[in-house]
Amino acid sequence: MKASREWVRLSELALRQRRQGLAQQLPPVTETLRGSLVERYVTCGNPACKCAKGERHGPIWYLTVTLGPGKTTGGIIAGDKVEQVRGWVQNYQKVKEHLEKISEINRELLRRDRDKQRQRKREKKG
Repeated sequence: MKASREWVRLSELALRQRRQGLAQQLPPVTETLRGSLVERYVTCGNPACKCAKGERHGPIWYLTVTLGPGKTTGGIIAGDKVEQVRGWVQNYQKVKEHLEKISEINRELLRRDRDKQRQRKREKKG
């Protein structure tokens, strides 16, 4: 992991401050949404419609969410809700990224604690 190498160079105080800063930057969890917002242009199937000649209807916005291997769900998002949904999806990505960084910092802090304990044991034996 690239980021874990980054954490090794920082002091314990700097790590704790970085972790706190990341936590403070988290958006409200009530304003998060996992999924993808997709813009589509569609045809209606009416042979007399303009879309049959290539001028498709749209944009129509869809939210798609993967539930598991081969399982996807979603639905149409109303035009007046697109910006809100886009923000929620972006917030979800930000939460995910920040939690991963916080987790990396916590692993580094645990590794340092373990190393300190090993060092104390060696000093007692020696």
